[in-house]
Amino acid sequence: MKIIKNIAVNSTQHAKPIATDVFFIKNNTKKPLVIFCHGYKGYKDWGAWNLAAKVFAKKSLFFVKFNFSHNGGTIENPIDFPDLQAFGENNFIKELDDLDDIIDWVLNNPMFKNEINPERITLIGHSRGGGIVTIKASENKKITKLISWAGVSDFGARFPRGEQLAAWKEQGISYILNSRTNQKMPHLYSFFQNFKENETRLTIKNAVNKIKIPHLIIQGENDEVVLPIEAKNLHSWNPKSELFFIKEMNHPLGSSQPHKSSSMPIHLKKVVMKSIDFILKK
Repeated sequence: MKIIKNIAVNSTQHAKPIATDVFFIKNNTKKPLVIFCHGYKGYKDWGAWNLAAKVFAKKSLFFVKFNFSHNGGTIENPIDFPDLQAFGENNFIKELDDLDDIIDWVLNNPMFKNEINPERITLIGHSRGGGIVTIKASENKKITKLISWAGVSDFGARFPRGEQLAAWKEQGISYILNSRTNQKMPHLYSFFQNFKENETRLTIKNAVNKIKIPHLIIQGENDEVVLPIEAKNLHSWNPKSELFFIKEMNHPLGSSQPHKSSSMPIHLKKVVMKSIDFILKK
């Protein structure tokens, strides 16, 4: 298996590199392409994502995962959020732009030309990333399958309201504690402004209503971050989608950071195998 880590992919619009990993078996056989997007306060190396990537590759899939350019990581340190300024400046539009850049970079990379089938492209997103891939799949005609893992159904509902929103506007910045790194992670008010300016595009319901490709929604019954009702909403907006619940699974799919075992958590394994079956199904 060929694994290339922390490739610095150029962001065409946002002047920060996109740290990217690829996992594939190099055999001059064109394989379905799978691109994975992490969620809020997430990153490509979180938990057991590397173990999951290897399983996809072993099943003859070309697997790509990456850090959004403004997720707070760097090429040198993609895990511990050394660039909090970038984190504060992030927004949904930047993440959609980054995903476009990754799709184009992989498809146009001569090194991968004989390893990728450009007519079979699946996007997978976890949590907030589930919303990002859903919007992108509704826009980009190259995408042939869509999978969300504990994916959000509504970006707007996650912003503060009332006095909290007014205080954020007045101060221009707010902070959230990262319990793992003990960092106070900033959010500029411009994040909310950018959402409002692009609200029609960023309303996930609008995107789901347009989805015509095979669409799999995987949700844990014990998810306390993205509640099961959000998966039901996604499914109701696209009745042709497949809704798959996993008993007792939480939001991180049974994983945690750091993940010290050499095997995947049982729930993540179910998620990965269900996803692979869905991707390989004709």
